[in-house]
Amino acid sequence: MSSKSVLSAISKNVSFVGVFFLVIVCMLLVAYAFEKAANRKNPDADRILSTRKIVMIGMFGAISGILYCFDFALPIAPSFYKLDFSELPALIGGFAFGPVAGVLIEFVKMVVKLLLKSTSTAFVGDMANFLIGCMLVLPASVIYRFKKSRQTAILGCLVGTLIMTFFGTFFNAVYLIPTYVALFGMPLDVILGMGQAINGRVTDIWSFVLLMVTPINLIKGTMISCLTMLVYKRVSPIIKYGTAAGRKGYAG
Repeated sequence: MSSKSVLSAISKNVSFVGVFFLVIVCMLLVAYAFEKAANRKNPDADRILSTRKIVMIGMFGAISGILYCFDFALPIAPSFYKLDFSELPALIGGFAFGPVAGVLIEFVKMVVKLLLKSTSTAFVGDMANFLIGCMLVLPASVIYRFKKSRQTAILGCLVGTLIMTFFGTFFNAVYLIPTYVALFGMPLDVILGMGQAINGRVTDIWSFVLLMVTPINLIKGTMISCLTMLVYKRVSPIIKYGTAAGRKGYAG
């Protein structure tokens, strides 16, 4: 059922899927460039992709995809804006295996979600989730890759959350909402009306995204960052070395 729905959606939105593919490639190239630069500063760094990393990327991506299916709405925004915890495995994987792994986990997550739940937004929401997720995972894992410590992990999460929030707000106003309106023929006034029903201060698309989208991304980034800081130190030796007796701490 899901695979047929996905193929049907692809055939109807070929140009948008092409843009989506280019976005994925660009994210991977950016991640690769930063990881390569970080590895040059650390001669003991492991390979960007190894057999073990590929296996872990698949596993983390599957977990992330399942978490993506269990999204939920918040009362501060219209119901089509939802919160999920799918970035948690991606951020942990990015810390453990590098920025490329983090982006690939985001990609696998999206594929798993599409197979399990298909798309209800003609890939618009799926691209948004992937790209905005990368805005958290990529900066955080890049900063941590250059210097592995608790301080840089916290800094990476903070920077990633701010970038994700800023980008998510701008991206929704300039591209995502206009694209959604064009693909589905839903008048912008209807979307703004949904926001006004929740917050009377919504008057245009910018006030809509600032009052609806910005808080959700801040909440999501903060929650994912806090959960990552709580669990990463405990699970990283097992993730990377298959045993709790492996190298410990944030430098692992």
